[in-house]
Order: sequence, then structure tokens, then C-alpha cells
Amino acid sequence: MKAYYTYLGKKIGWYLITLIIAVFLNFLLPRLIPGNPVATMVASMSAGMTDANAVKKIYDAYMSMFGLDKPLWQQFFVYIGNIFQGNMGLSFYQFPRPVADIIGSSIHWTLMLQIPAILVGWFLGNCLGAITAYRKGVFDRVFFPFFLFMSAIPAFGLAIVNVHFLANKLHLFPGSLGYRFDLIQNWGNPEFLLSVLNHYRLPFLTMVLVVIGGQSLGMREMSIYELNADYVKYSRFMGIKDSKIVGYVFRNAMLPQITGLALSLGTMVGGNLITEIVFSYPGLGTTMFTAIRTQDFPLISGCTLIITITVLIANFVVDIICGIIDPRVKAAAHEEG
Repeated sequence: MKAYYTYLGKKIGWYLITLIIAVFLNFLLPRLIPGNPVATMVASMSAGMTDANAVKKIYDAYMSMFGLDKPLWQQFFVYIGNIFQGNMGLSFYQFPRPVADIIGSSIHWTLMLQIPAILVGWFLGNCLGAITAYRKGVFDRVFFPFFLFMSAIPAFGLAIVNVHFLANKLHLFPGSLGYRFDLIQNWGNPEFLLSVLNHYRLPFLTMVLVVIGGQSLGMREMSIYELNADYVKYSRFMGIKDSKIVGYVFRNAMLPQITGLALSLGTMVGGNLITEIVFSYPGLGTTMFTAIRTQDFPLISGCTLIITITVLIANFVVDIICGIIDPRVKAAAHEEG
């Protein structure tokens, strides 16, 4: 057990180093984008003003407010201090709205879409993958090419195809937005909820199909490997019931699928953001796309910080799960210790 805690401590150390580097890049990279967003914002606000000195004073005031008049290294330490206080700054594009408020109003759309899609796709993909490995024959020959195709096509590519054919051509689903454009967001309004569910169907279907493709292929390959393992042949030779053998086979095959689920749940915030942009879905993907397009440094940094933290947490959780349920990790940790 001591060796395992040593292994876990090393992992925590590496994750902290990774987080520090990621936070630094998270601060620096948006500021390397060409252009001055404050100048753009002031130009829009001072349209029609003829007094150049007044415009200059407005520009200087906003540069000071956002801290952009300081050297880059000072800006970085201010940024770190604000993060520890839970302050992500004010948005340039939606000034004076706080970045935390913008992310808070969009991230629940992403979670509402992607958590159910990942869980449903994971469950169906693993069931179908296990069945194709066990049944083989016609069932495998029909579903395997489908799984292969769905795992190869990117989520945003399938989203574009679905919007074109299912929404624009066949008019089976709404093709964009999270609800009707003539409605005001009000979760207590039944008409609004029905509109949300109606617009929810196509993005949900798209993401479920993508998840099914990758999960079913992984489960199929792992199940085939386990079904051909020596312990399965020996168990059958000993006369053990096939149903009991299959139970052990699929339990062993599920190990990498469980870690894959943890990673999928952690990376869902960043993994399918382009898909949200295709559907103009009001989630974190559309918010981040708008931030990049308008050079909104604080909002870009806030979005990428959330993505970075969720990915690191997901990987750390996977390491913990593997250490608990996989004896090979414990053995490796004991040898290192």
C-alpha cells in the first residue's frame, strides 16, 4: 500500500507541474493573437467622437482597467492572483460582464448535452461491441463496418452531414441554436423547455453515434482478445459453463472501457466544442469561438482554463481507478517503490 501511495504522490507532482505549464500557456497564447481588442472596443464606443484627446483618455482608462498597460510578466502575476480569488476578469466583447458569469451561463448547456450523450453512447457501444465479438457471423459483418465508419468520421463532420440532410433537406430536426430564436430563456416556461428538447435531439443523436463507434470497436477488440485467451480455452476444457466464462471475459474487457469513459467525461468540455459551433448550440464551444473571433483575452483564458482543469482531473481519476482495480499497476508501483 505504501508503494501505491508513493506512486500516487509522483502522479500528483507531475500533474501539478503540468497544470503550472498549462496555466502559463493559457495566459500567454491568447495575448499572442495579432491585434488590440481594447482599441477595437474603444473605436466602437467612441464612434462619432471628434475629440482625439478624449478618445485617447478613454483608451488609456480601459487599458489600465484591464491591466494591459503593465509589462507582460506583471500581467501574469496579476492573472494568477485573480485566479486564486476566483476572478477571471471582465470580458472585452461583452463588457462589463464578468467572464465567470459568461462561462457559467454556457457550460451547463455543454454538460446537459454531452454527459447524457457520452453515457448513452458508452453503454450502447460496449453492449454492441461485446455482442459482435461473441456472436460473430452475420451480426459482426454487418455492424463492424458501421462501427469502423462511425469511429473514423470526426464529430463535426457528422454534425455537418446531419444538419445538411436531416435538418435542411428532410426537415426532421431543427438545424441550429439551443431553442427557438423568438423565445426568452426561461426554464420555468413549458414552451421554452419543449423548444430546448426539440433542438436538443440532433446534437444528441450526432454525439451518441460518434461515441458508439469508438466504444464498440474498443470493446469488440478487447472481447475477441479475451475470448481467445488461454484461461478461456482452459476453462472450457474443464467444463465450466460458457455463461460464467463469458462473464469473466467481458469483465476483463471492460477495464480499458471504464478508463476510456473517465477520460471521455473529463475531455467532453473540449472534445466536441466544434460540434457545438456547427449547431450554433449555446454551449462552451460557441462561447469560445466568439471569444477567439473577437480577441476576448479574458474569456479565451477562462474557457481554456476550464478545459485544462477538467482534462487533468479526468486523467488523474483514471490513474486512481487503474491503481485500484488493475493489479498490474499495483505491481508496477511496488517495483518502483
